[in-house]
Amino acid sequence: MDAIFKRISVRKYENRQVEPEKVERLLRAAMAAPSARNQQPWEFYVVTSKEKIRELSQCSPYAVFLKDAPLAIVPCYRKEGLTAPSYAEIDMSIATENLLLEAADLGLGTCWMGIAPVRERMDAVNQVLGNPEGLEAFAIVSCGYPAEERPQQDRYEEGRIHLIQ
Repeated sequence: MDAIFKRISVRKYENRQVEPEKVERLLRAAMAAPSARNQQPWEFYVVTSKEKIRELSQCSPYAVFLKDAPLAIVPCYRKEGLTAPSYAEIDMSIATENLLLEAADLGLGTCWMGIAPVRERMDAVNQVLGNPEGLEAFAIVSCGYPAEERPQQDRYEEGRIHLIQ
C-alpha cells in the first residue's frame, strides 16, 4: 500500500475545498477500522466553518496552523454503552490512521493533532463542538490539498526488530 509510504503531516494547504465525495471516502475508511469487541465507539464531526476551524485552532498549542485549513475532522468517542471502554482510544487511533491513509491515497494532506488524553484540550474541543455529555473529543485532523511537498522520513530501524525463533 503506497499510501503508508507517502503519508506526511501537512500543515499548509491550498485555498481549495475538499469535495464531499472525498470526505465521505475518508469517513468510510475511518469506520472500516477494527475495534475492540466491535464496539465502534466513533463519531466524526466534519467542520468546514472558518469560524469553528479558527476556534478549534485555539484548543491546543500545536493546532495554530489549523486556522488556514479548509477542513477539520474531529474524531470523538462515546463513553456509554461500550463493551470494552478501556480500548476506546485505541479504537480511535486505528480509525484516525485509516482516515490519514485514505487521505494520502486521494492526494489530500492531513495532520493529526492529539487532543486526548489531555483533559483541558478535550474539554476545549468538546465546548467548541457542543458535544453532549458522554461524547469525548479524541483528536483534530486538518485536511486539504497540500501546498507543500516533501518526502516521508524513512523511520525503519533494523535494530528495533527482535527475532525470536
